Amino acid sequence: MALDASIYVAPTARVHPDAVIGPGTRIGEFCVIESDTTIGPGCVLEPYVYVKRWTTLGSANEISAGTVLGTDPLDKSFDGARSYLRIGDCNKIREHFTISRGTQPETETRIGNGNYIMTSGHIAHNCLLGDDIVVASCALVAGYVEIENQAFISGGVVIHQYSRIGRLAMIGGNTRVNSDLPPFFLYTNFNVAAKGLNMVGLKRAGFSLSDVERLKSAYRLLYRSGLKQAEALERIEAELPSEHTRHLVDFIRKSTRGICREET
Repeated sequence: MALDASIYVAPTARVHPDAVIGPGTRIGEFCVIESDTTIGPGCVLEPYVYVKRWTTLGSANEISAGTVLGTDPLDKSFDGARSYLRIGDCNKIREHFTISRGTQPETETRIGNGNYIMTSGHIAHNCLLGDDIVVASCALVAGYVEIENQAFISGGVVIHQYSRIGRLAMIGGNTRVNSDLPPFFLYTNFNVAAKGLNMVGLKRAGFSLSDVERLKSAYRLLYRSGLKQAEALERIEAELPSEHTRHLVDFIRKSTRGICREET
C-alpha cells in the first residue's frame, strides 16, 4: 500500500492494504482500519479507533480514542450482508462512541457534516443525521431514526426507533423520545413533552424577531388552541406564512407515528 507522504500511520496501527487513506490524515497508535474503507483527507484518528469495512469518512473528521465506526447492526435478523456507514466532513466524534452500518443489504447509516458527537453513546443502523447536530454524552439513538440539521440531543437521551427529530429541536437530558418531535421546539421530561420554542437555538441560528414571533404563534395554535391538528396546520399555513412555518407544517404532515404533545 503506497501512502501519500503527508499521511502519518503510527507504528502499532494496522491499516489494510486495500484501505484508501487521504492526504494529511493521521492514524494513531493501535488503530485498526479494515479493508473496503475510505478515510478522506485531513482526518485525525486518535489511538484505539477501529474503522470496520464498508465505512467511508469524508475530510477533516476528528475521531477520538476507543470509537468504533461501522459496527455490525445490533439486530438479531442481521445476516452479515454488505451494508454501509457513510460519514461526511468536519465531524467530531468523541471517545468510546459506536455507530452501526445498515441492516438490510446495500442500505446505509448516514452522518452529515459538522456534527459534534460526544462520548459513550451509540447511533444504530439505518439512522440518517443531517448537519451541525450535537449529540451529547451517553445518548442512545435507535435504528431508523432521522435527525434534521442543528438539532441538540442532550446527555442521556434515549430515542426510540423510527422517531424523527426536526431541525433546531432541543431535547433536554435523560428524556425518552418515542414520537416525532417537530422542528424549532424545546422538549423535556422523562416521557417527552413539548415545552415551547428552542429560543437559544433559534437566536444562535440567526432567526429574526419576526421569524420567532411566527413560530411562537404556530406553537400556540398547535398545542394550546384546542384545535384538531389538521385545523391548526391549516391556520398556520394561512395566517403565519414563512419558510420556517412551512417546514414545520410539512414535517408534521409527514409524521406516521404522531408528534409529541405538550405536557398537561
